[in-house]
Amino acid sequence: MSTNNIIILVAFAFYLLLMILIGVFYSRKTKNNEDYFLGGRNLGGWTAALSAQASDMSGWLLMGLPGAIYLAGTGEIWIAIGLLIGTILNWYIVASRLRRYTIVSGNSLTIPTFFQNRYRDKKGIIKIVSAVIIAIFFAVYTASAFSSGAKLFATLFGHNEGGKLDSTAYLIGLSIAALVILIYTFMGGFKAVCTTDFIQGMLMVVAILAVPIVAYMTLTGGKGFDQALMEHGVKDPANFLNFLKNDDGSNVSAVSIISNLAWGLGYFGMPHIIIRFMAIKSNKEVKKSRRIGITWVIISLAASCFIGIVARACLDPVLDGSHSETAFIKLIQQIFTGNGVLVFIGGIFLCGILAAIMSTADSQLLVTASAVSEDMYKGAINKKASEKNALLVGKIAVVVVAVIAFVIALDPESSIMGLVSNAWAGFGAAFGPVVLLALFWKRSNLSGAIAGMSVGALTIIVWEYIPIVNGATPAAATGLYSLVPGFILAMLVNVIVSLITEAPSKEITDEFEEVRNFEG
Repeated sequence: MSTNNIIILVAFAFYLLLMILIGVFYSRKTKNNEDYFLGGRNLGGWTAALSAQASDMSGWLLMGLPGAIYLAGTGEIWIAIGLLIGTILNWYIVASRLRRYTIVSGNSLTIPTFFQNRYRDKKGIIKIVSAVIIAIFFAVYTASAFSSGAKLFATLFGHNEGGKLDSTAYLIGLSIAALVILIYTFMGGFKAVCTTDFIQGMLMVVAILAVPIVAYMTLTGGKGFDQALMEHGVKDPANFLNFLKNDDGSNVSAVSIISNLAWGLGYFGMPHIIIRFMAIKSNKEVKKSRRIGITWVIISLAASCFIGIVARACLDPVLDGSHSETAFIKLIQQIFTGNGVLVFIGGIFLCGILAAIMSTADSQLLVTASAVSEDMYKGAINKKASEKNALLVGKIAVVVVAVIAFVIALDPESSIMGLVSNAWAGFGAAFGPVVLLALFWKRSNLSGAIAGMSVGALTIIVWEYIPIVNGATPAAATGLYSLVPGFILAMLVNVIVSLITEAPSKEITDEFEEVRNFEG
């Protein structure tokens, strides 16, 4: 192993040790399920904001999105625009009301429990359906984070030849990423996850801002940016930098723009993001968190897109499609070289990628644990279970989901963006319409919520995986992102079924009105 790689490993070791120590610290402060799954509803503004957004922006922010722009140009930037719009709407529309409603409605600790309490589901059907959806799609989502960590490790330390990642290095990286995330999530719970997310969010911002700026200043060699792009395989820089053009000069299609903007719809149904809203300690802190969170997203998304553009003008040699998601890693390696200090600084910036990966995976594992523990085990299997036993079941669930995600991520050729895309669509379609209607439509009822949730999840599975259009999946045949039909169908079914079935009871509608005036 080279001296540079040893220095980078030292930087990684310091960072990973810090994350584990945070888990140890908070393990001593975790006394019950509310502490472990929701941090006692005591998050401050900065921690809530950066935790929510860091858990949102996974490895795809520093690998998947820059890689897509590196290959195809700024026509891919519509995903970032959609995500920014979704973030703003989520903070302004959902955050405050969800926090208040979950307190009024039986002090709900999880999203499935909120659905059960909101609709007075005495049989717990909606909790079971929600928990199953969470377990399925978070296994895929967590796999994307593990894959990001494995690709980072394999790119840095593997012997990559013939256009393929070193499979041994990939497996080692995958194992390390899974193990460290498991340790501090398993031990410390929600507070450990939010604290590490806060640190990771700050580190991500520093890395994502500093690296492309330094690259632009040092690697273009004083030549014009257009010239640098052409020297790295871009035929027409004007097309590459045009939001409405593909790299080959064709127009970005309306279907592509709609599909990419539709990513913003996913926010309303992301359990690992909206659970942060539930944990904020006051309405005043919600407003503070909103400003911080939206600012963080604007900066991080803009910088992520800039990374893809700058990397295309700077990196030697030019990366092919299978390696485009390593553009940020290669950029750091190309800049921070020459002496030990620079290499160590580069190692710290590479930890920013680890931060993006870990801040999402830990949150997903924790939400899955809460769904299995609170909603499936304590809610349906053993309603008299003690908090100690329920907590143990939740921690076992963390391990099980991590193992499933590990298996899904074993393929070095798996696409980070592809895995994220499918999981994002699943949650957005299954939970997004239910969350919005539960919060803002008094006539919404249990039958509508269950029907809408089920249709949303099934639509994503059919659209992405079932070849029913001349031997192709609907996604491949139309080019339309599955979240678009999934969200629309789920919303329509929810509304129609609610209207044709029995209206909610007076108890439910009175509680709906109570939330308007709740100041807690």
